[in-house]
Amino acid sequence: MQKNSKRNNNSRVSDLELNAADAEKEKKEGQNNFVELLPPEVTFKIFSQLDIRSLCRASITCRSWNNTVRDSDSLWKPHCLTLRAVCQREIDNDVESGYSWRVILLRNYQKSKVKHEWLSGRYSNICSPLSLPEKIMYPMDADTWGEILEAELER
Repeated sequence: MQKNSKRNNNSRVSDLELNAADAEKEKKEGQNNFVELLPPEVTFKIFSQLDIRSLCRASITCRSWNNTVRDSDSLWKPHCLTLRAVCQREIDNDVESGYSWRVILLRNYQKSKVKHEWLSGRYSNICSPLSLPEKIMYPMDADTWGEILEAELER
């Protein structure tokens, strides 16, 4: 019986040590997470300095960063307004439809890159569909193709 109670005491001690170690680890992680330590205004100021790629990477860093970045339209709106220079109609339609700025960016980012390449004349000398770089093409509506055709005709 004494052996059993001695084993139970050792078991309890090791459980307490593990719980203490877990609590200490969580405390250290919390101390390193500025999102939880700083006022929200400061956190948003820090995240607002990031470009699109860095903002997306920050959102996958941890759960608290994801919640902060994902739910903040004020972080995504400036990036969407930059895209609006290329995709004005698309962005305006998405705003009218009530999409969040993050979703608008997701819906239009790749399209704006491809549309910008077309409008800037990058593909002006393409002789056949086989010459088009397949990886960066993106489906576009008839109005967008009309804009691209007008730009080509002006060149």
